[in-house]
Amino acid sequence: MKLGFIGTGNIVSDVIFGISKSKIKYKKIIISPRNKKKALYLKKYFKRVIIAKDNQEVINKADWIFLGILPKVGEEILPKLKFRNKHVIVSFMSTTNYPKLKKLIKTKSIIIRAIPMPPIRLGKGPVAIFPPNKKVRNFFNKIGTTIEIKNEKLSKNFWAISGTMASFYELLNVLSKWLIRKKTNKLDAQKYVTSLYSALAELALLNSSKPLKNLVDEQTPGGLNWQGVNELRKSGYYRLLEKSLKKIYKRL
Repeated sequence: MKLGFIGTGNIVSDVIFGISKSKIKYKKIIISPRNKKKALYLKKYFKRVIIAKDNQEVINKADWIFLGILPKVGEEILPKLKFRNKHVIVSFMSTTNYPKLKKLIKTKSIIIRAIPMPPIRLGKGPVAIFPPNKKVRNFFNKIGTTIEIKNEKLSKNFWAISGTMASFYELLNVLSKWLIRKKTNKLDAQKYVTSLYSALAELALLNSSKPLKNLVDEQTPGGLNWQGVNELRKSGYYRLLEKSLKKIYKRL
C-alpha cells in the first residue's frame, strides 16, 4: 500500500509520524512539495517518504490519498486533479462538508472525512470519521482511537470540539505563567502544569463511562477545587466556552 499526502502542514506531519511508528503496512509515503521546508524534513527523517513533483504525481503513485490542505486551497486545486476510482480518499479539511467534497472530487472512490489531532503522532487520541468505513476505521485504530459517525450533521459537533485544542494549551500557558510570576522556575512550572493536566485527563478517561460531572461534584465543599470551579462559574467562564463552541459550529 502506498500512501499519498496533498499538503504538508502540521497535522499531515503528525499523521505521518504516527504511521511511521505504527504497525501499518505500507511501501511508500508520497508527499506533495507544497511546503518545501517541511517536505524535505519529512523525507530526511523517514526513509520511505518521497517528495512528488506535484499534486497529480502524488495521486498517480498512491493508493490512499490524504487531503491536508485548507478548504480554500482544496476548492481551487481538487477539481483540476484526476483521481482513480479505486482510491481511498481521506479529507482533513475542516469546513468542507461531504456533499461539497463529492462535487470537488469527481470520482467513484471511497471518500471519508476524518478529524485527526496532534497526539496522533504519539499513537494516541480520537479520530472521528464520516461516513463509517471498515478499512479507514482499522487504519486509524492503529494510530489512535477511531470514532465512526453515521450522520454528517453529528460530525460537526466533533469538529467544533476539536477547535478547543488551542484554548486548552492557552489554559496551560496561563497557569504556568502565573507560577512563574510567583517566582517558580519556568521548567518546573511547565512540568508541573502539564503533568497535572495529563494525569487529570487520564483519570477522566478511566471514568468516561460515567457522567463526567461526578468528578466535579465529588470535590469537598469549601475546598480549593470547590472554590476554583465556583469562581469560574461566577465569572461566566463556562458560558463563554459554550458561546465559542456555537460560533465554531456555525462555520462548519
